[in-house]
Amino acid sequence: MSWCGLLRRAVATRPCGALMAAAGSPRRLSASRTSRAFAKELFLGTIAKKEVFPFPEVSQDELNEINQFVGPIEKFFTEEVDSRKIDQEGKIPKETLEKLKRLGLFGMQVPEEYGGLGLSNTMYARLGEIVSLDGSIAVTLAAHQAIGLKGLILAGTEEQKAKYLPKLASGEHIAAFCLTEPASGSDAASIQARAVLSEDKKYYLLSGSKVWITNGGLAHIFTVFAKTTVVDSDSSVKDKITAFIVERDFGGVTNGKPEDKLGICGSNTCEVHFENTRVPVENVLGEVGGGFKVAMNVLNSGRFSMGSAVAGMLKKLIEMTAEYACMRKQFNRNLSEFGLIQEKFALMAQKAYVMESMAYLTAGMLDQPGSPDCSIEAAMVKVFSSEGAWQCVSEALQILGGTGYMKGYPYERMLRDSRILLIFEGTNEILRMYIALTGLQHAGHILTARINELKRGNVTTVLETIGRRLRDSLGRTVDLGLTGKLGAVHPSVADSVRKLEENVYYFSRTVETLLLRFGKTIVEEQMVLKRVANILINLYGMTAVLSRASRSMRVGLRNHDHEVSQPSPALLCPPLPSPAIPFPAQPFPSLPSAKKALKAVEQVPSVGCGGDESCL
Repeated sequence: MSWCGLLRRAVATRPCGALMAAAGSPRRLSASRTSRAFAKELFLGTIAKKEVFPFPEVSQDELNEINQFVGPIEKFFTEEVDSRKIDQEGKIPKETLEKLKRLGLFGMQVPEEYGGLGLSNTMYARLGEIVSLDGSIAVTLAAHQAIGLKGLILAGTEEQKAKYLPKLASGEHIAAFCLTEPASGSDAASIQARAVLSEDKKYYLLSGSKVWITNGGLAHIFTVFAKTTVVDSDSSVKDKITAFIVERDFGGVTNGKPEDKLGICGSNTCEVHFENTRVPVENVLGEVGGGFKVAMNVLNSGRFSMGSAVAGMLKKLIEMTAEYACMRKQFNRNLSEFGLIQEKFALMAQKAYVMESMAYLTAGMLDQPGSPDCSIEAAMVKVFSSEGAWQCVSEALQILGGTGYMKGYPYERMLRDSRILLIFEGTNEILRMYIALTGLQHAGHILTARINELKRGNVTTVLETIGRRLRDSLGRTVDLGLTGKLGAVHPSVADSVRKLEENVYYFSRTVETLLLRFGKTIVEEQMVLKRVANILINLYGMTAVLSRASRSMRVGLRNHDHEVSQPSPALLCPPLPSPAIPFPAQPFPSLPSAKKALKAVEQVPSVGCGGDESCL
């Protein structure tokens, strides 16, 4: 069969391989183990394998349940959603919004007792693959429930939940998240909106302006963050951020006209103003002065879903582009027969596989009992998938050439829509700093005693360190317990897993060196921190795809052989997604050697590398 024929056959059926390989009772993944912070442990050279091996699964009951939603929703987006019209008119039609409400999409993660679907994070991610087929709708729904009402679910009292969640779940009321201000973007702690407690202590007077608020013109319920005066335990008076649940009906709430945006034009984005809005004290969300923690918890909990959403979009993108490439002829050959075009499809398939694996692995962690801290993992999914989306849509447009640049085709709209992914829910630059510094802080707490001994010149510690580095330079055999008879992976991916173990070991050695060299001043070394974050993102991507591919091999999933078919030491992932698109036999490019890359990080001067990534 020709390459084009294989490509057509592959894109004709697209079951969710990650979900099929992604145990538990309905609604909730069940497990008895207590979750550890997987990503943080990587900074110490430890792979908490029980957290990531085997790849999380869903029960057959849960799979049957989610499939009841998938069919009608997929049919609606395929047959009734006119994305071009939404983009051109700059709004989502009322009838489309009403159908979204009837499908239950405004209450996907709202608990059933409050009228929602009560979906687990894994099931929510699966539906996100479909909803992402229209960028404006995806952003509208995400702003409503991933951040708009999420604070209620995470920090709300039972009274607050009973009062607000039922109407939010049905879509009768739409929610918005109000944090960003004209002078406060990534520096959320610098907001100027203020809430003053009344003399009778029954309500707050809230005043201030918020910008770039998605659903700002549609929302009836707002999660608003403002400065309040707080008396600490030592009797000192400080300004701290407090979160509030604000109804439009409280009065003093107005919004500006919708912003004229580059992409996601159908979503409603505008300024929201609060002028002496009376907010009852019972509408404080969480603790007074605890608003910053609420905001961070909300944002951290929702970022993971971007991975499945972008993967869903990329699958559709591959399908559309493959159809064109198999029909378009140049030089008497189909475009799909040219190596450089095949390379672009390989890139898209690779990125989709990796981000889907990362997203469902993170969702599985979040579904474990005990509210595990997956903030770093979620941030890594967001960074990788947003940048992957931008790159892949650009490559798909390139395959179509001038045709892809025309507004009569969806590629230019998808390119515009995907650009925002690198900005909202935390810019990728800020998230890279967060990923690196959070992990380094964790390692620092544990390694402080050893680092202090090295600085004091403790002979035993110094000799031990010299001996370890000497063994490293001579070629150490790293075994973190993932392979062998008691290992967690299938033998077919053992070579790649050993490379992962080696990467993790040398990463931890570099972390210790960085902490010894920079100490607390590491916070100012952004070029170094960027490289630390990039390495950690790659390590997590490697882990996710190796876990997924290994699971596919063990249970014999359809197309499992494609997931491990390349005999290369490629570190990011087995080359092909499931269902796989058969590409030429050459392996994907592997990541730079871990030893060389991490050694380069250690040698980066404090002024950085002038922005030249090649120094890594």
